[in-house]
Amino acid sequence: MERLNNATEPTDLMDISTYFTGMAAGLSLIVAIGAQNAFILRQGLRNEYVFAVCLACALSDAVLIIVGVTSLAQVVSVMPFLDPVMRYGGAAFLVWYGAKSLYSAVWTSGALQVSNGAGASFGKTMAMCLALTWLNPHVYLDTVILLGTISTRFAGQQAAFAAGAATGSFLFFFSLGYGAAWLRPIFSRPVSWRILETIIACVMWLIAFKLLNGM
Repeated sequence: MERLNNATEPTDLMDISTYFTGMAAGLSLIVAIGAQNAFILRQGLRNEYVFAVCLACALSDAVLIIVGVTSLAQVVSVMPFLDPVMRYGGAAFLVWYGAKSLYSAVWTSGALQVSNGAGASFGKTMAMCLALTWLNPHVYLDTVILLGTISTRFAGQQAAFAAGAATGSFLFFFSLGYGAAWLRPIFSRPVSWRILETIIACVMWLIAFKLLNGM
């Protein structure tokens, strides 16, 4: 029994490590100033349909992450030559993404602006929320292609990776929506976004390094 417990412990540790790698990857890809995040922040500041908006965004991300992790893994098993193509392509994108974030941290001085206006109905709010999510081409690149490609480096642990990435989405969207009143004064200052962009750049480059080294 003791030998069996010792044999399963490394696998459990690897699953935990993969889970947190997935969470870091997911968070790094969505914690950027964009239309969807600005919309969620605005809803949080107005306290309008916050739970529904956050849940819709998080569930949408989870569905796309599962599609990316399961579909790309199956495609690679049938066409193994796609593995190096996606791996090096994904690493190149991550390097570019990190450089872009670092450039924003050093050279830009913008802060997230949230417009004020009359509140919309629940139906119009959710329609806008889903449009910003499903009609955004970047969401497919981030969740289906990029996260799916990264997950192929964790053979047998894709479920842990997908769970971590989905957890990151839930944590971010609900934190942004319900923490809007607290976050607004912080991220209205450019220095806060500079720090955040620098962290994103470091995480992107770390994941790219792991991709290139087959880790």
